[in-house]
Order: sequence, then structure tokens, then C-alpha cells
Amino acid sequence: MRLKGKVTVVTGGAQGIGLATVRRFLEEGAIVALADITPAAVARALEPLAAIGGQVRGFTVDVTSRGSLAAMVSELRRAYGRIDVLVNNAGITLDARLQNMSDEQFDRVIDVNLRGVFQATQAVLPAMLEQGSGVILNASSVVGIYGNFGQTNYAASKFGVIGFVKTWARELGPKGIRCNAVCPGFIATGLLDSIPPKVLEQMRERVPLRRLGTPEEVAQVYAFLASDEASYVNGAVIEVGGGLTI
Repeated sequence: MRLKGKVTVVTGGAQGIGLATVRRFLEEGAIVALADITPAAVARALEPLAAIGGQVRGFTVDVTSRGSLAAMVSELRRAYGRIDVLVNNAGITLDARLQNMSDEQFDRVIDVNLRGVFQATQAVLPAMLEQGSGVILNASSVVGIYGNFGQTNYAASKFGVIGFVKTWARELGPKGIRCNAVCPGFIATGLLDSIPPKVLEQMRERVPLRRLGTPEEVAQVYAFLASDEASYVNGAVIEVGGGLTI
């Protein structure tokens, strides 16, 4: 078990890539805090995880609220005395062309996807600095490298979290804390449920592997980066897109 005993926080952990990451980390022996914004979503996510075993706790957390982040971190430190890994997975999309994007759409995506990552990382950082070790993993996207039509706000936020890890790798590396970003491509999550089959087929055709990725394939990369096997990986930006951007 590569992550045995590592106390891990996964934001946006109730569905999609976040939930797959929680599951994978439990399988690898981690102690996992599943954090998401609604109590019902957290409760639904926890039910099937019981079959895996291990230690998982659910927290209702809004990453834009320092208070809710602080409450979770305080409880984890009280219970376990440390926090080893943070997966900044929580994020939203509110798409529109540049000329049609409202201030509200722009601000909300930036608030969750960028400020939320900043605040969640600040919340766990004192524990990591105190123990002299830790791993911070930011969920970016291929959109955060190459941009995408209709996603000014989302692209800006995902470019931004790459900038975070590049900076934090320099600042925190000497303190024993590694920081990396993962950039998924077309991943088969619930976000694609509303996309017409013809469009999904076009998406598959754009990928050299001729298929969509799975949340589990992204989760496996997070598990590697969180483990000691990646002990010399710091400041990296890793695409998980099946060659989409080639």
C-alpha cells in the first residue's frame, strides 16, 4: 500500500474524479477526508466506500469559506495530528463566449477554482510546515494549458493553479513539501451526460487513443504523485489526456 497511513484531504470528493481519487487512496491505505459542498452529496458518496474498508470521513466544506476549511483541518489535526496530502479537486464550469460572459459567471468560477485552491492550501499548510513534509496536488486541465472556446473563466482558473504549483514548488520544496498539477483531458464523468452522442464521438476521434479517459485513470496519477515513489517530482504539470494535445 503506497499511501498507508497518509492523512489526505480531497476537495470536491463526492463525485467524478474526486470520488475516484478518494476510492483509490483508500485502496492504497490512506486515511481520507472526503470534502464536498453539500451534506447530501457527501452522504451518498460515503455509502459505497464502506465496502473498501479503511478510514474515510466526510466533511461538508465550501472551499470559498475559510471558516469551513478551518473547521475540517482542525478536526483532522485533532484526530490524527497531521495532514500529509491535499488534492485540490473542487471546481466548477460556467461557460460562455467572451462577449456574453457575465461578471457573475467570471467571478464565481475564479472564486471556486482559483481562490478555493489558494484558501484550501493555506488551511493545510501550517500542519505540513510543522511536520516538515506534505504533498499538494492541484487539478488543472488541458484547458489550463491550451485554452478552450467559451471558457475564458475556466481557462484562466486552470492556468492559475498551474502558476500556483510552479511558485509553491519553489517556496515549499525546501520545507519538504512537493507541489504538482494534473491536467485531465476528456474524462468520462457525469459532466458529459448532457452531451449528444455525435459530439462525444467527435471528442473520441480527437484523442489518439480513440476513447475518453476514466476518472480512475486520473486517480491513479494522483496516487502516484502522493506516494514516496514520486519523491523527486516537484513543480510538474502532468497531462492525462490520451495524447489529446499532440
